[in-house]
Amino acid sequence: MPFKPINTNKRFLGSAKAQEEAEKKKKEAQEGLISLEEERVYREGTVAIRDLIAPSAFRVESNFIQLGETFLRTIFAITYPRYIAVGWSAPILNFNATMDTSMFFYPINSAIILKQLKKKVGVLEAQISADAEKGAARDPLRETALRDIEQLRDDLTQGTEHFFQFAFYVTLYAKSVDELNKMTEDIENVFGARLIYSKHVLFQAEQGFNSTMPLCVDELNIAFNMNSSPIAASFPFMSAELTSDNGILYGINQHNNSLILFDRFSLQNANMVVFATSGAGKSYAVKLEVLRSLMMGTDIIIIDPEMEYQHLCEAVGGTYVNISLASESKVNPFDLPRPVGQQISTEDVIRSAIITSKGLIRIMFGSLSALEDSVMDQALRETYAKKDITPSSNLATVEPPIMQDLLDVLEGMEGAQTMVLKLKKYTEGTFSGLFNSPTNVNMNNQLVVFSVRDLEDELRPMAIYSLVNYVWNIVRSERKKRLLIIDEAWWLMTHEDSAKFIYALVKRCRKYYLGVTTITQDVNDFLQSQYGHSIVTNSALQLLLRQLPAAVDIIQKTFMLTEGEKYLLLESAVGEGIFFAGLKRAAIKVVASYTEDQLITSDPAQLMQIEKAKQEFEAQMGGKGSEKDMEIG
Repeated sequence: MPFKPINTNKRFLGSAKAQEEAEKKKKEAQEGLISLEEERVYREGTVAIRDLIAPSAFRVESNFIQLGETFLRTIFAITYPRYIAVGWSAPILNFNATMDTSMFFYPINSAIILKQLKKKVGVLEAQISADAEKGAARDPLRETALRDIEQLRDDLTQGTEHFFQFAFYVTLYAKSVDELNKMTEDIENVFGARLIYSKHVLFQAEQGFNSTMPLCVDELNIAFNMNSSPIAASFPFMSAELTSDNGILYGINQHNNSLILFDRFSLQNANMVVFATSGAGKSYAVKLEVLRSLMMGTDIIIIDPEMEYQHLCEAVGGTYVNISLASESKVNPFDLPRPVGQQISTEDVIRSAIITSKGLIRIMFGSLSALEDSVMDQALRETYAKKDITPSSNLATVEPPIMQDLLDVLEGMEGAQTMVLKLKKYTEGTFSGLFNSPTNVNMNNQLVVFSVRDLEDELRPMAIYSLVNYVWNIVRSERKKRLLIIDEAWWLMTHEDSAKFIYALVKRCRKYYLGVTTITQDVNDFLQSQYGHSIVTNSALQLLLRQLPAAVDIIQKTFMLTEGEKYLLLESAVGEGIFFAGLKRAAIKVVASYTEDQLITSDPAQLMQIEKAKQEFEAQMGGKGSEKDMEIG
């Protein structure tokens, strides 16, 4: 066999090339590992979204979860009653607490349900027949169940109903375990009030939390069989309807764009409070209500501290009364109600007038000692008696006293020297033009506005107090559908006597067909007064517009607002807020027509444009008149 030489040079070259490729791959692998390590190091220094929203710690206990410093617990519904009302979940969804809610709907094939219902019908009919054969009394529960099943079979067969499994979960958030336990009890009581049996998780706390996360994952899987009608009743898409057949338009319901039509006299009282910061539209909303109430035949009386209602008053032909030291319009604080067609005890009227007058004196003097209070009480009784006003007098014919009469009585009494000196300022001194004259105001108009803008700040609480007392006397003299609007009512809350008087007025006005509207932008001063808080609770209507951050917390506490409603008041635009009517509430947007807007606007720029257009129109009309006169000449 011939010998073939081997090419060792070729074999050597092949092994060298393979080694070179192996070294290259090894180098690339090392570079890849280095690159991965560098990327890992880089990622450790970056912040992802999940890092921002993730809690600092996560601890799972048997019946709750702790996320950082927050404690969570999930509650689930087990059984439901035979009948369930539409919107049954509203009290739970509106519960004043931070929580997550989830609902899961699992459709079931109707054929499977019909087969099961058929078996159930057979069992119930057999039981009912057996009871009848034995002569036993009929069982209403079985008969009712049989009727319900037959009705459901018909509806499923006809396609008017469908069948589902329904799961309802609520996860509560609290700052402590004790608070979480209390909230759990409250929510379970809300469920129980609707005959819905609920439980909270046990050894499934994490699964409950995951089931209420926005992940569409049901890890609890605790469902209840329901047909489509009660399923529809469980949907949370609801809002309070504040629409009635009677009343005026207050605004647009921002939940569903329906109209908020309401008659405030249809509630337990016709009182209203309006809270808003400056420029939020509170005067605009009230003036709009005034304009629309006038069209419904309601008499309106307004106490205007900033001359905001003059333009509206002139436009509708109302009476505008300017109360100031130099004004010819006077209101006597010692006036008495004139009873018309009703039996009122004259003695009670006089006693009430003395108490009210003494409240005004306290505001004027700052305070009264026990001795001064006793002397002033006697002096007021003698002052009315000096004008022959006694329990046997006819109040329709008597002439009430003025401040000078009280001063004359005090000058003849012992222990009244200091009060005489203080009172002379209001009879002979700088302030003599305010309270020392008989009333000469004409109230025979559907709209009467009292302006106190030209009064000094020191005199405003006294003047408003006297005006409200005068209006109260008018109201008690004749029952008539009226509204009394007190703008910047916080002036009255600065003195206990005036605050107490307004509170008594708000409580009693319903009997005289009067509704009182109190408006303020100084929420803290108003609500921190015990009488201010009582005025709110005795007002069936409340309108909250945009609030300052400094006042929103006390507003939230007083009106029991949710966090969402709180932020709505902080971020709302002009004329937007929350409207309360009895137990109902809705987000409102106050809207007006173009003509209404021209009459009620408080915007200085808009008012200047209106005044300029008015002057141009008058000048144009005057020019045409002159040309016509020339042609005639």
